[in-house]
Amino acid sequence: MKKETQCVHSGSYRDSQERGINTPIFTSSSYEYLDREETPYPRNFNTPNQDAVVRKVCALEGAESGVLFSSGMAAMSTAILAFAVSGDHVVMLDELYGGTHAFATDAFERLGIEYSFVATDAKSVCQAIAPHTKVIVIESPTNPLLHVFDIREIAKRAREKGITTIFDNTFASPVNQNPLKLGIDIVVHSGTKYLGGHSDICSGVAVTSRERAEHIRALAKHLGGSLNAVTCYLLERSLKTLALRVDRQSDNALRVAEFLETEERVSRVYYPGLPGFPGHDIAASQMKAYGGMLSFELDEGLVDTSTFLRRLLIIKPAVSLGGIESTICAPAVTSHARISAEERKRIGITNSLLRLSVGIEHVDDLIDDLEQAMHTK
Repeated sequence: MKKETQCVHSGSYRDSQERGINTPIFTSSSYEYLDREETPYPRNFNTPNQDAVVRKVCALEGAESGVLFSSGMAAMSTAILAFAVSGDHVVMLDELYGGTHAFATDAFERLGIEYSFVATDAKSVCQAIAPHTKVIVIESPTNPLLHVFDIREIAKRAREKGITTIFDNTFASPVNQNPLKLGIDIVVHSGTKYLGGHSDICSGVAVTSRERAEHIRALAKHLGGSLNAVTCYLLERSLKTLALRVDRQSDNALRVAEFLETEERVSRVYYPGLPGFPGHDIAASQMKAYGGMLSFELDEGLVDTSTFLRRLLIIKPAVSLGGIESTICAPAVTSHARISAEERKRIGITNSLLRLSVGIEHVDDLIDDLEQAMHTK
């Protein structure tokens, strides 16, 4: 099946009694156990509503199995800790999502896990591999600078060394990129973003091989980051329109990026769909489209960043991303606020950098809103 069909039909629970076309909401936290091999229990990540979502995401990503979580960070942290223990080494990108970056700096040392942050290119990642490296954590396009790199190269080197690769595919979504098909071992999503898509739920998922999924699930049972049935239902409902939403958001984002490139009050635009953007050719080789996320820097000599944000009428200054509505934020004071100012400067996250999550509105209205916010006296 094509992506659009998988979004609608894959994974749904078939109600043989009432024959409804939607997965029923199974609210039970207690199930009968006689005459069955495995008894559902929410904290064991095996209820019908949890399974329905996992099967759909697995179909979209080309995975065998997976685990559904209550947040993207629950998915990422559990996946890392399932394969890295005291004495091990983890290689991570400089430009990882701020929450993942903070997880490493806050928790790894007391857990006895060594780590290295490296530049966002395949060569730097491969050069950072040590004899005791057990996990590599990467994302492309990165948050918030949208940098891309050759996923296949890192995956190949990690396989040769027996290292587990974990890939945050939140920005691209399964519609635009499938890292497992490029050799990655585990794909993680913050389902709060594009998978949910309506800014009303919090969830996460990790999909991979059956063997690795069982390894992740075994630890997840102890940590307890499971998702309730009603939120599972809402997530499954949202996934049915994922392809439609992401296609529109990707088209809109490219148009907005092209506009921003021509705007004299914008000093730089970060979007892999722009032909002049570093890594554009690599992105074209491993992505279907370039996604709904972009970032840009205002020329602070011409327009004040705070004033610009307050002048926007349609685009809302808000945290998170991936919703049907367009939102914008300054990473330095939101997603990457927990990173030191020195570290942000080294990575390239300036105070004038703005991350724009492009929604499904008419693109002309979005461009008009950006333009008036820059030029209103």
